[in-house]
Amino acid sequence: MEYVYAALLLHAAGKEINEENLKAVLEAAGVTPDEARIKALVAALEGVNIDEVIEKAAMPVAAPVAVAAAPAPAEGGAEQAQEEEEEEEEEVSEEEALAGLGALFG
Repeated sequence: MEYVYAALLLHAAGKEINEENLKAVLEAAGVTPDEARIKALVAALEGVNIDEVIEKAAMPVAAPVAVAAAPAPAEGGAEQAQEEEEEEEEEVSEEEALAGLGALFG
């Protein structure tokens, strides 16, 4: 996980995510860098728009929580059931996206 954090820190600082920079961040944090993991992360992030990935992963997480916390109206049962079913399908897609993001960042 510290490798992903190092990559995100470099990204937030506007620095290039490469092997040398990742190694420097990890060493500064007191982590003994593993060259193979660094190379794998750099290769996995090549061509990835990190801002886009973060936006897609972060936005949907808050929506289902807010909907689940809202009280259910007394009327419109069939319509509400259909909306809940759509939200569940959407939540599954979001979970798949987050799982893919986790796999990407190791």
